[in-house]
Amino acid sequence: GMQSHLQALLSLYKLFCPEQVTITLPGKMKTYFKNSEGPWKAAIAAVRQRNQGTSPLSQAVFLGTSQPQSRKRKWNAQLVIPASSANTNHLEEDREKNRVYLYSTNESFPVEQLQTFPQLLQNIHCLEFPSQMGSVLTNPLLLHYMNCVKDESIYLRLYYWMGQMLQEECAWCVVDNPYEEEFKSFLGTVYKAECFLQEGFSACEEFLYKTLPLWDGFCCRSEILRLVGWIPLSSYSDIKPYLYDPLAQLFFTSSIYFKCSVLESLKELLQNWLNCNVIQVDSEFSS
Repeated sequence: GMQSHLQALLSLYKLFCPEQVTITLPGKMKTYFKNSEGPWKAAIAAVRQRNQGTSPLSQAVFLGTSQPQSRKRKWNAQLVIPASSANTNHLEEDREKNRVYLYSTNESFPVEQLQTFPQLLQNIHCLEFPSQMGSVLTNPLLLHYMNCVKDESIYLRLYYWMGQMLQEECAWCVVDNPYEEEFKSFLGTVYKAECFLQEGFSACEEFLYKTLPLWDGFCCRSEILRLVGWIPLSSYSDIKPYLYDPLAQLFFTSSIYFKCSVLESLKELLQNWLNCNVIQVDSEFSS
C-alpha cells in the first residue's frame, strides 16, 4: 500500500529520475529526507555574501545539518587538563613539600601533576589519561606517553572528540563566523600535535575529505594546507576524489600564491609519506 515512508522514497526518486516514477504522488507529505544540495547552496551563498555583502544567509550548514550548533561552552576549554578530585589531597601535600610524590603501583599518578620527563619515566606504569582528551594535544609529555603505550582506546577517544570539535567549529560552513580565529588556532594546535607524533589523526583526515569540496580556498588557508601534509598514505584511487579533485578546482582558479601554497603542501605530504615508508621498511628489515 501507499505508506507514508514509501511515498517519501518514491518522491525522492521522482525528483532525480522523473521518468522512472509514473504514478501520481500527493503534493503535501512529511519530509523524510534532507535536501542533499543544502551544503552546496550554503557554500555558494557564503561566497556571494563575502563578495557582494547582499545575501541574507545566516544559518550554519555542515554536511546536511541545517541548525547552527549551540555555543554554551567556552572555546578550547577542553585543552586544559582538569584537576582530579580523587588526588586533590595528594596534590596539595606535594605543592607544600615541593617534591615528587611516588605512588604505589596500584594507584594512579595525576596527570595534572606531571611536569618533567623524569616524572613521566618514573610513573609511566601508573599514569591515566585525563577525562578531557583534548588536553593531550597541548601536553608534550602526554603525547610522549601516547606514543609509547599505543592503546587503541586512547586513539578512539581522541578520534571521537576531535571529529566532533572539527565538525561543530568548521569556520567556512558558517557565514560571518565570529569564531574563525579560535578555529584557526585550534587547527594550529592539531597540526603541532601531528608534527610531534609524526603522524596524522584519522579524525582530521576525515574532516579534510568531507570539507575540502566546500572549502573556498581562503578561510584558514595556511592551517588547512599544513594539515593536508599529514594525510596518511593510501592508494591514488582512494585519495583522488577527496583530495586532489577539490584542490585542483581551486588550483586552476586561484592566484599564483595559492598555487605555490598547494604545491608546497603536496611536497610536504610526499616527504611525510616517504619518511613513513622508510621507517616501515627499516622495521621490517630489522625484524
